[in-house]
Amino acid sequence: MIDKDRLIRTFCELVKIDSPSGEEEEIGKHLTQKFSNLGFNVVKDNYGNLIASEEGSDPLMLSAHMDTVEPGRNIKPKVLNDRIVSDGSTILGGDCKAGIAAIIEGVESILEEGIPRRPAQIVLTREEEIGLVGALNLDYSQITAKEAVVFDGNGPVNTITGASPTYIRFDVKVKGIGAHAGVEPEKGLSAIKIATDMISDFPQGRLDEETTFNVGLIEGGTVRNAVPVQANFGGEFRSRSSETLDLLQLQIKNTVQKYQEKYKKSKIDYELETMFHMFKLDVNTHVAVSVFNILDDMELKPVVKPSGGGTDANIMLFNGIDCIVVGMATNEMHTVDEYVVTEDLIKTAQLCHGLLKKAE
Repeated sequence: MIDKDRLIRTFCELVKIDSPSGEEEEIGKHLTQKFSNLGFNVVKDNYGNLIASEEGSDPLMLSAHMDTVEPGRNIKPKVLNDRIVSDGSTILGGDCKAGIAAIIEGVESILEEGIPRRPAQIVLTREEEIGLVGALNLDYSQITAKEAVVFDGNGPVNTITGASPTYIRFDVKVKGIGAHAGVEPEKGLSAIKIATDMISDFPQGRLDEETTFNVGLIEGGTVRNAVPVQANFGGEFRSRSSETLDLLQLQIKNTVQKYQEKYKKSKIDYELETMFHMFKLDVNTHVAVSVFNILDDMELKPVVKPSGGGTDANIMLFNGIDCIVVGMATNEMHTVDEYVVTEDLIKTAQLCHGLLKKAE
C-alpha cells in the first residue's frame, strides 16, 4: 500500500537538493544511496546517468530525469491542502522529481508487501532539460530492459503522450565590420542589424497544430560606441510533420543566403542539429497495454494526446526500447507557479506499484 506521508516526505526531500542541468552530482549521490538501500545494484555510467538494477529476467524500466530548469536553487516546498508548491521564487522541481518520488514509493511499497513481482531497472538521466543529452549518452550496453515507463508527462498519471515532435536546434553567427559609431559609422557594417533583419524573416510561435518555431537566444556587440562586429542568435523548431521540418530547414538556408547576398561584406554561418526524433505511441505494445490495464483497474481513463515537448523516450525508442510516457502529477512545469497535486502523486506511485505487481 502506498504510504502518502512517506511519499510526500520523499518528494520534498528530493526537491530541496539543487540539481539544475549539469549539476546533478548531489542528487545522484542521494539517489544512489536510496536505491542501494532498497537492494539495487547502482552504477553510474560514463556520462553520470544512474542505472539501478536488480536480479531477475525481463525487468521493467522505470525512468525519470534528475535535472531541473532554473530558477531551481534553494527550493522551499510547502504542502498547502491538496497541493505541493514552492515559495514562489523558484520552480517546484516536480519536473521530474515527482516522477522519481513516485518510482521510489512504488518500489518501497511493493518490497514491503513481499509479493512476487517483476524486477525493475531504474534509469535516472542527467541533462534532459537541455536536449535529452543524458539519454543520448546513456550506456545502453548496461540496459537489459526491453520496455520502459517514462515518468515525465504534465498532469495526472493517466495523461499519456501519444506523439512527440522532432526537435531541431539552429545557431547563426554573423560577422560584420567594426567602426567608431560616432566618428565614422559609414565605414561599419552592423552584425546586430543583419541578425535582426534575419530574425524578422523567420516565423515565430505556433505555426500549426504540429509545429512551433522559436528564436530564444541573441547576443552581440561589445561596447555602445562601436558598430558591432559580431552577433549570434539561436533557436529551435519542432514538428510532428517531416515535410514541415524539411521546409523550415530550407527556409533557414534560403534566409541565410538572402542576407549574405544583401550584405556581401558580411560573413554569415549557420548550423542545424537534430536533437531528437519524433515518435507516435504504439498502443498495442506490451508496455502500453499494461499501463492501460492498470489505469483501468484504478478506474482512470487514459487520456492520450500529442505533446510539443520531448522526453527521454524519444531517444530510448530509437535504441530499441518500447516506451510509454505518463503524467507525474506536476502542473505548470518550468514556471514558478509549478505545483504537484498530492492525490495525483499517490496515483502515480500506485501505477508503479501495479506495473511491478501485475506485469508478467
